[in-house]
Amino acid sequence: MAIAGGNISLDSTEGMDKISDTEKVTTPYFSDGATTLLAASIVSSSLTDTNETYFFGISNSSTPTTEEFNVAFGSSNGYGALVETNTKSETAAIYGQYASLLLAPTEVTGGFFISNNSSLSAAPSSAKLGAGLKDSEIYILSARRSNMKDRLNKGTWTIALSGSQDGGTGDGERNTLLELTDDSVNDSPVATPMGDRYNIVTGSGGTVQSAASVRTFGWFYPDAGIMVFSAAELSSSIPGKSDSVNSVVTFASASQHGLAYTTNTDANYKTALRFVNCLSTANSAAKLTFRDEEDQVSAQYFCRVKSGQMNFSNNPTFVSGSLNELRQTTMKGNPSTFISSVQLYNGAGDMVAVGNLSTPLKKNFSSEATIKVKLTY
Repeated sequence: MAIAGGNISLDSTEGMDKISDTEKVTTPYFSDGATTLLAASIVSSSLTDTNETYFFGISNSSTPTTEEFNVAFGSSNGYGALVETNTKSETAAIYGQYASLLLAPTEVTGGFFISNNSSLSAAPSSAKLGAGLKDSEIYILSARRSNMKDRLNKGTWTIALSGSQDGGTGDGERNTLLELTDDSVNDSPVATPMGDRYNIVTGSGGTVQSAASVRTFGWFYPDAGIMVFSAAELSSSIPGKSDSVNSVVTFASASQHGLAYTTNTDANYKTALRFVNCLSTANSAAKLTFRDEEDQVSAQYFCRVKSGQMNFSNNPTFVSGSLNELRQTTMKGNPSTFISSVQLYNGAGDMVAVGNLSTPLKKNFSSEATIKVKLTY
């Protein structure tokens, strides 16, 4: 610490001259400073053809070049992509990538076991999930690191998907709303290689409607900013038109507001866009509501100036003459200085912070001072 031209050593041991504290601060997630992105403002970001075989971006129509989230579809069976001999398809690569990223090493080859609904008939297949059967198909929603900061704020978010339950060939009413949130308010997390994991269940803003023991739609990893959804669970709730399942998906298509996925393996069906379409349904209550979370460390340094310290100044106007006598004769015997700033240095001698006092502090041999400097980072 340097004060008034001098140096004083600080004991940076916690509890001595330094006290630190960490506080979790949350702010709106989206780039425009808002907490919610409504359906009417959701567009699919422009991506290269190469990227679109793996994921699509979600943007605000007011800033279409700024991605807020990315959406992907993974299938261990390679559904919805071109499967060639001795080559892993894009959807299979996505499934394997997120399994390797999110699951424990002993679980990677087994895949995701999200759904616990043993009576679920997964559209469009008739396979039952639960009772040891894995989710072979998944939808993934991943946040931008620059938006989420340290993590996504748990217990506050809502994803509202809107689409049709019409399993026939008609247009169907796109008025089915599925609201999802996490269960962190009620249940403890599961420890994973990517931090705590919570269940994605029905509800909004952290308020659970149906517990995970009733139905689990996905897994939420706040530290990674990733949500993995059981495609079977989503497609069971909002299947959409059956005659559009095996069509290549286009953004905002009136007939493709459902989450049932193709089992074809002969082309890129852009299945991930189904998730985007169910968020961007016109005249619906679909939306994304999120807050970010950041760990702010506050360190308070107590700079203690004893009576015999900092009573002289390096300012050349402080003295006069060849003998460097005090310019102000009234200061003889008890010179005074005014402390106006505090500079903090690291062990290498680099200045890392400067604190300016609102009012200069008078200092002489008859006084001591303790100046508290607070740093937040």
